[in-house]
Amino acid sequence: MKHIMILEDDTDLAAGIQISLKGDDLKFTCCKSVEEAKENLKERAFDLLILDVNLPDGSGFQLCQEIRRTSKVPILLLTARDMELDIVRGLESGADDYITKPFSTMILRARIRALLRRTVDEQESEYRKGAFRFIFSTMDFYKDGARVELSRTEQRILYLLVFNEGHIITRERLLEWVWPEGTEYVEDNALSVGIGRLRDKLEEQSSKPIHIKTIYGKGYLWENPS
Repeated sequence: MKHIMILEDDTDLAAGIQISLKGDDLKFTCCKSVEEAKENLKERAFDLLILDVNLPDGSGFQLCQEIRRTSKVPILLLTARDMELDIVRGLESGADDYITKPFSTMILRARIRALLRRTVDEQESEYRKGAFRFIFSTMDFYKDGARVELSRTEQRILYLLVFNEGHIITRERLLEWVWPEGTEYVEDNALSVGIGRLRDKLEEQSSKPIHIKTIYGKGYLWENPS
């Protein structure tokens, strides 16, 4: 049995989500406010969180950031359609995925099932070389000794790149790794956004990357000659 929390002040939408996901293996807790969600998070553990970004008493982005400080629970954000800034902000806040309103319940179901099935191979959990130290098991990332905050999507992209240093990782493989079993529902620019944000945080000049390189027609490559 998987327990999912839905934070959505639109009761009709929350009910619709429950109906579309209904199954013997899923149980739901619905909250209408950030305060109510926080109370429920104190009382029990959840297997997945669905958070609206605009709420009467606060922001789903802020709640996502707070949760990420202590938990790796999968988080899916509900954002406004075509609001790229919301998407970027959500991924930076630590969300694993997002879906834009209005959305197909079939797509929502696929996204959620993929998140619930997601497993991360953490045979290697720390990368330390030159200016960088990445500790994936504790989500601690440093450049030149300074902490760098990465979203879950950015972490997964970085993991695959750094532990395959010197090897080209195709765009298709990255998509399948970051969004397993659900790549057909991922927005076309989601991977590009993640790569761009990583460059902004890790490169000296994001417009002239020396670590996260684009190999045109093939994919991406991590290089760290230090």
